[in-house]
Amino acid sequence: MEDSIEHMEWRYAVKKFDAERNLSAPKVEKLKMAFNLTATSYGLQPIRMVVVQNKTIQEALVAHSYGQEQVAQASHVLVLCIENVIDKDYITAYFEQVAEIRGTSSTILEPFKDSLVANFSQKEVSEVRKWATNQAYLAMGNLLTICAMEKIDSCPMEGFVPQEYDRILQLKEKGLSSVLVMPVGYRAEDDMFADFKKVRKDIKESIIELR
Repeated sequence: MEDSIEHMEWRYAVKKFDAERNLSAPKVEKLKMAFNLTATSYGLQPIRMVVVQNKTIQEALVAHSYGQEQVAQASHVLVLCIENVIDKDYITAYFEQVAEIRGTSSTILEPFKDSLVANFSQKEVSEVRKWATNQAYLAMGNLLTICAMEKIDSCPMEGFVPQEYDRILQLKEKGLSSVLVMPVGYRAEDDMFADFKKVRKDIKESIIELR
């Protein structure tokens, strides 16, 4: 427990990365696996992650990240995206995967599948997008924790222009829309924010215990 908390104390939103240091392939693989293992509503995984390790692209993205240079400095930039279409075909494909991996019979799966298809068919597109975006936030929280455990520095970002990221990364062609960005790598030695004390509510104010 203490080790876990120490790791969480260590992390902060990096303001300056060491542009000369890159994450090893095994470290990046762990981040990919952590993303893929993130819990999502109904297990539908309406999210995908684009891993950018291309300085030309990263530098181009800075202008659409409100000038945040971390995007160019970072070893990799993780772009969390949502699926643009969650329809009957998408949901059916998920249940086919469940049947294949778990061997669950269609008799058990069909009622739940039909219920989800009916439920999603009644939702407005904006409602489905909001739901999918919530799943991306779950993934980002998971990634931040894994980064802390692995001593990978990170900077979670909402401040960017999604339409421009989508254009540069050609996400529309992939049926995706960007919703969150997270540069990862290693902090620069002269990032003064590394030594700042965390500002948090007293735990007695943030936690309510009912016994």
